[in-house]
Formats: sequence, structure tokens, C-alpha cells
Amino acid sequence: MNYDTTITADAQDDISTDVATRDPARQSSAHSDERSGGLPRGLLIGLGILFALLLAVGAYFAFFGDDGETAGDEGAQAPVVTVIAPGRTTIAGIVEAPGTIAARRAMPVGVVGEGGRVVSVRVDAGDWVRSGEVLAVIDRSVQTQQAEAQAAQIEVARADAQLAQSNLDRALQLVERGFVSKADVDRLTAERDSAVARVRVAEAQLGERRARNAQLSVVAPASGYVLERNVEPGQTVGAGSPALFTIARGGEMEMLAQVGESQLASLSQGVVATVTPAGSEKTFEGQVWQLSPTIDDQSRQGTARVALSYAPELRPGGFATARIRSGTIEATVLPESAVLADDEGSYVYTVGDDNKARRTPVTTGAVTADGVAITEGLTGTELVVLRAGGFLSPDETVDPRRETS
Repeated sequence: MNYDTTITADAQDDISTDVATRDPARQSSAHSDERSGGLPRGLLIGLGILFALLLAVGAYFAFFGDDGETAGDEGAQAPVVTVIAPGRTTIAGIVEAPGTIAARRAMPVGVVGEGGRVVSVRVDAGDWVRSGEVLAVIDRSVQTQQAEAQAAQIEVARADAQLAQSNLDRALQLVERGFVSKADVDRLTAERDSAVARVRVAEAQLGERRARNAQLSVVAPASGYVLERNVEPGQTVGAGSPALFTIARGGEMEMLAQVGESQLASLSQGVVATVTPAGSEKTFEGQVWQLSPTIDDQSRQGTARVALSYAPELRPGGFATARIRSGTIEATVLPESAVLADDEGSYVYTVGDDNKARRTPVTTGAVTADGVAITEGLTGTELVVLRAGGFLSPDETVDPRRETS
């Protein structure tokens, strides 16, 4: 069935006329709604404003959203480091130099005389000896017999001299009686003088023999400390043999500190130095008593000789380190945690205005109670990374925070 209602033209005209007669304003509004597609005008204005806001927000994120996110990520990922501006400080200048311990006056002692077989050795390395003390004795049995023979020759010469004197005395008595000529007297006088001279020669030869025998005893030329013993009983030694003993005169020691050419120029005789032997924490105080007048053309170093008193820990030939005072210097002092080192040398990390960590090579000096002295590489106004520099990379962005006291 068709239920559609059919409105005739006349009826439609009547309704329209009736509506128009009743409410002209509504009629005008109805015509306006037809022109706008059937939506209220206020709703359209609200939708337009909302659409404009959405466009603005989209444009903002389109142009600035990525940069803001990147900056935020970098700020969140940059490591926080503590930095300091160390400045410069006046500190006592210290030259630290390696070297070896040695006897200040080492005296090699060997055979002075003829030599022979060693029958006894009376001292050993590490003993103290006095001047003239016998160190070793060489067999002298043959030389002793020679000395006794020489002593007998003196007696023979004396007997000859006495006989010559007696002959002369008798001749002088006979000259007065005319039995002996003047020439005979002169001859007898010459014989007497020759016999007396032979006595003196024999006595001198005996003295020489005894002196040579005395040299068969190896004696200490001065008081001191025996450093080396290179002889044993039964050994045959002679004038050409190496030194049998080495003695440090007075037990005095020294350190031969190897100092760079520029550092040597800053030292002077008489300055105080402390020496630390290798493997020991004990230090010994001494004075620089001599500076090398020449520089080695290969190593470009000179020698500062530090005089030391005897101590058992100071063993000649051993390695040691000397810290020699060299006045005062002005330098930057950093905590040890700020100074790093690798195969290229010592360095620190400094932070610039762009908050990037930069590797800065430095030259270190003395280590003081306050830290490490930086002699080259820094002016003291830089911001230096205080710690954890080993975890940074060159040109890495960081978040610097100044250390608070």
C-alpha cells in the first residue's frame, strides 16, 4: 500500500500563507537557515575558531617540536662534571731526578810490591777498617830469607871495614919510623873508606828488602768502609792484578742524580736534597756538593752529586730518587685526580664556553701536599675537570658544575 500523503497545490499555498501571516521573523530565520545548509550561525563561528587553533598548534610542532626534543635529550644525556678554576700558586721549586748511589771517594786497594800467593785475608765486605790496617797477607818466605842474607852482608862489610881501619892504624905508626911510605898510607886509607861505604850500601839494601817485604801486606790507605773484596786465600796476585779491595773513605756516600740541562741551571751547590732509595720508604737528607761542569751530548743531562752520610740502606750501585730544592716557582696546582696520563703524556680536561670537554696537554712538576704542580700547559683561569676525566672523550658535551667549598 502506498501511504504517501499528497498535498495539493492549493492546500500548500494555504499553509504557506498561514505561516507567513502568523510569524514573519521565523520566516526570515528559516530562509537564513536554508542558505547556511541548515546549521546555526554561532556553531559555525565556534568551529572556525577551533580549526584555526588546531592549525596553529600543528604549525608550532612542525617547526619547533623536533629541535626542542633534541635539545632536551642532549641536556638529559650530558654527564655532570665538577670543575675548578685553579689559579696560580707560589710553591717551593723541587727538581726530582733519578740516579744511582755511589761511594763519594772510592779507593781501590791492590798489590803494591812484588806479589805472590795470598796466605790470609783479614777483612770482608761490609767491615770498617782503620788507616794502615792489614787487609791481606802475601807469602814472604823467600823474601824473608833474602832479608836475612842481606843482614849477613852487612856483618861482612863491617868486618872488612874494621880490618881496613886496623891496617891503616898500624901503617900510621910505622910511617913515623920510616918503614911505610906515604903512598902506602894513602892506599890503606882508601881501602878503609871503601869498606865503610860497603857497610852503608849493605845497610841500605837491607832496608830496601825489608820495605819490599812490608809491601807484601795489603793495608788500608785510609779509614773507611769496605765495599768490595776480590781476593781469597791461595790466590796468586801481582802488581798487574785488579784491585783486591774497594774502600769508601770515611764511609761517605753520594747520589749521582741525572738532571736535565734546563733543570741543572736552576740548581746551586749547597742546596738541600732528600734521597729515597728504591724499594724503601725511608729518606735521607744531603747536600749538593758538586754540579757537573759538562752536559752529555747524547742524553742532554748533567750530574748533580748529593753528599750523604753512611747508612746501611745506601748501597752503592743501587737506584734512588732525589728531590732537590731549587728556590720558588709560580705554577698551577691541581689535585691528583684531575691529572691524567697515557702514552702521549700528561693531560687534563678543560671545559670551554660551549660546555665541551677538551683534552689539554700539560707538563707536571713537583708533587706537593696540595697536589701536582703544572709547570706548562695551563694559565690557571681555565675550568678544569676535577675528577672522572678518564670517562670523558674529547669534544664531548658536559654539564659543568663548579666545586663548592
